Amino acid sequence: MDLLNTLVDKGLRRESPTREEALAVLATSDDDVLDVVAAAGKVRRHWFGRRVKLNYLVNLKSGLCPEDCSYCSQRLGSKAEILKYTWLKPDQASAAAAAGVSGGAKRVCLVASGRGPTDRDVDRVSDTIRAIKEQDDSVEVCACLGLLSDGQAERLREAGADAYNHNLNTSESTYGDITTTHTYADRVDTVNKAHAAGLSACSGLIAGMGESDEDLVDVVFSLRELDPDSVPVNFLIPMEGTPLAKEWHLTPQRCLRILAMTRFVCPDVEVRIAGGREVHLRTMQPLALHLANSIFLGDYLTSEGQAGHTDLEMIADAGFEVEGAGEVTLPEHRASVVRGGGCGSHEGGGGCGSHAGADGDSGCGAHAGGGVCAPASTAPRPAEEPRTDLVSVRRRGAGTDLAPNA
Repeated sequence: MDLLNTLVDKGLRRESPTREEALAVLATSDDDVLDVVAAAGKVRRHWFGRRVKLNYLVNLKSGLCPEDCSYCSQRLGSKAEILKYTWLKPDQASAAAAAGVSGGAKRVCLVASGRGPTDRDVDRVSDTIRAIKEQDDSVEVCACLGLLSDGQAERLREAGADAYNHNLNTSESTYGDITTTHTYADRVDTVNKAHAAGLSACSGLIAGMGESDEDLVDVVFSLRELDPDSVPVNFLIPMEGTPLAKEWHLTPQRCLRILAMTRFVCPDVEVRIAGGREVHLRTMQPLALHLANSIFLGDYLTSEGQAGHTDLEMIADAGFEVEGAGEVTLPEHRASVVRGGGCGSHEGGGGCGSHAGADGDSGCGAHAGGGVCAPASTAPRPAEEPRTDLVSVRRRGAGTDLAPNA
């Protein structure tokens, strides 16, 4: 049986591919990318049908972060000319959230720059969560506030939060090359704190930071072990004024392979196309909907995204449908309805697929139809011509007097 058929069968059984198989997906040629998308699309449709979940970001506090994450325009020492403002008031944040919900978003993600929240910050965010829930109790609220201290996840849950996001971003072995002011272990600890508090954990990665195929496979397998309900896949937006501004190594085809590999490793979780899809996938964004079942609507934290109405048209034209507020996102074996939000429950240990065989060594199969068995890794691809014209600093929405993009 060829590689892709093997991966489909494993995905339908929630069985992990081997590392060699995951690496082989990343090493497939551009000529085979449609075959890869078609195969991973079978797994996506099996668990999530043709539904696309819409999420909306609200940047509660922008810029002036003391951490030195190389990819981030809000980092310590950043020269990026982004919006900078302190905490939005609960009514301002809830108004921004309402704009996203009216545009079709089912989940609102409340994000704040910084190492992690103080107890006073948790109070502020809790007030905002309550204000959003008072407007519409069916809205899922995910908080993303950095590293959590003991007891803070529980307080956010009590205030009405449904989920907590904290990304691993890259592999443990290369994490120190990206960030020095906190550790990979700190991030794992925060995801575990969210789990322990009963929040739906959301944790993902950033591709395009100069990492190897092995790094990408490492971080996705680490995410599988952490067992989040949702895995956002970000594609680096190289913003001027940041250390990674010259990292333009992604092509649309490579982005599709990364999403497909993530789907095969985490078959039954919400895989979300996050930041950078417009910059790197470009006109091939509709193909990515066959791999991921979730996207962000409108703008990001500090950069502008595709127009909200264009997102909706793209979803419809590609033959998908926006997931409704009353629909549960996750498959039945992972999901339980929490406060009407449909967040996942980890009772029963369903996990990100079945963990049996995660360290197997069966190797890759041969591609039927004239292909060859893909090698475990390939030489780095040459950087494509930078598309700096596609990177725009956000100047509207939260923290401004202009209408949001939703």
